[in-house]
Amino acid sequence: MPELPEVETIVQGLSKVIIGKEIMEIIIREEKIIAYPSSSDFRKQLINKKIIGIRRRGKYILIMIEDELTLVIHLRMTGKLFLKPSDLTFDKHSHIIFRLDNAIDLRFNNVRKFGRMYLVDDNSWERAGGLDKLGPEPLDDDFTLGDFHKMLKKRKSNIKALLLNQSFLAGLGNIYVDEALFRAGILPFRRTDTLKNREIERLYKGIRNVLKMGIKYGGTSFRDYRNARGEKGSFQKKLLVYQREGKECPVCGEEIVKEKVAGRGTHFCPHCQK
Repeated sequence: MPELPEVETIVQGLSKVIIGKEIMEIIIREEKIIAYPSSSDFRKQLINKKIIGIRRRGKYILIMIEDELTLVIHLRMTGKLFLKPSDLTFDKHSHIIFRLDNAIDLRFNNVRKFGRMYLVDDNSWERAGGLDKLGPEPLDDDFTLGDFHKMLKKRKSNIKALLLNQSFLAGLGNIYVDEALFRAGILPFRRTDTLKNREIERLYKGIRNVLKMGIKYGGTSFRDYRNARGEKGSFQKKLLVYQREGKECPVCGEEIVKEKVAGRGTHFCPHCQK
């Protein structure tokens, strides 16, 4: 599933092209992707409307439409948003196509069809698709070390499981949690109530730094993820532990280990992480 850096990269790519453009036509080839409203109402409310903004919340994409509407998109496991010329034939996995007035299509491609779209009023977007349950944004300026410290001290759970919990922090997934924990020198199965203040500070910095690096390098591409132009990200070349089991730790030379933690394949260095 695309994580915060991948979704942010998509949003940045789309913003350069779609803002200010009018939706001329909508082709719906898989109705179940439209979670709300009905597909017919979805079309009626969006046709001939102008896109006025786009942003990210956690792993969700929010496209602002004139007349106080917000289109909420959750990519889920394999969802992609591509920009393609309108005269280019779309493939079998392009399930929702927004035809814009600049002869460009915004195409929602979803092999496994798990992605969902919600069209809601501006004042109710937070209730769409579980957005109201999301925790703080880890890259927001007002998300401080003090905030993170207080949040952790209220919990007594496995640190990896907690960081994957979207109601604790929004946007983190398996890749960036493993990388942040390595950079902080913390084992993924440590309990939060055992973390010392200096470890919490290292983790706070590790989370923010690895997310910023992920955005800088356009996200991580192993299989499905592509940006709005259909290009791969390159952060996979910068990963220190994720998907590197059996290889040498770049810091100490010990072998990177993969174990199941919090139900997920988890990569760590048993020497560098304590």
